[in-house]
Amino acid sequence: MKQFRNMAYPYIVWSVIMIVLPMLMILMYAFTQKGNDVLTFRFTIENFLKFFSDPIFLDVLRRSLWVALLTTVLCLLLGYPIAYIISQTSGRKKILLVMLITIPMWINMLVRTYAWVGILQDKGLINTLLGYIGIGPLPLIYTDFAVVLGMVYNFIPFMILQIYTSLSKMDKSYLEAASDLGANKVESFIKITLPLSLPGVISGITLVFLPAVSSFFIPKMLGGGQYVLIGNVIESQFLTSGNWNFGSAISLIMAIIIMISMYITKKVDKTGQKEGGR
Repeated sequence: MKQFRNMAYPYIVWSVIMIVLPMLMILMYAFTQKGNDVLTFRFTIENFLKFFSDPIFLDVLRRSLWVALLTTVLCLLLGYPIAYIISQTSGRKKILLVMLITIPMWINMLVRTYAWVGILQDKGLINTLLGYIGIGPLPLIYTDFAVVLGMVYNFIPFMILQIYTSLSKMDKSYLEAASDLGANKVESFIKITLPLSLPGVISGITLVFLPAVSSFFIPKMLGGGQYVLIGNVIESQFLTSGNWNFGSAISLIMAIIIMISMYITKKVDKTGQKEGGR
């Protein structure tokens, strides 16, 4: 037992340095402002008041939450059927389908997103193909559509893999029992498969919504800098404006929103498990 404790020490030190200390710094910057002296700071909540009193920042927050919610819903609607189809296959075909989902994730997300710039631009692949049938060029790049498409493309593997894992672990004997009792495939899916897959659905929603609500380089690249989400505001405060205090305050607000979202999804997951166990 003592050996296992000793093995945990490096991880604890790493967590303190890489997670705890940065969070403490964000907390300190969020509630302080520079004083007259370089080394002095004063406690204040002006950073938070500035955010909640400015309709522009609130509009950006609403847009970010809406885009993240839309991305999550689309990933769920598209990802669940794909995960279900993969779970129903067997042998090499299943391995191949899983690899087709996971291989794009081996490539850096920035590179994958930048590829869509070439695909969606006026002389890109899609508009070139549409031109052959006399359509276009359509304004695809630097639009809401391009941003949501980039979000869904990058985050849908997380949804698919979580739901697929949940469906793969499902006990097939429940379906056999339902069939013996006269249930058709639709009834078996609604009453057995769907409830048992809810843990994977909840995990997928969490893994998609959390990065989507704070993403900054996808809207920056596919939105052309004109589509601003809350992640872009935080980036500009730290890297462009140099206002670390205000940027930290926004980061702390987003952290609270994310923790609330995680708490809600966890409660829904527990409720679903209790209902499924009845």
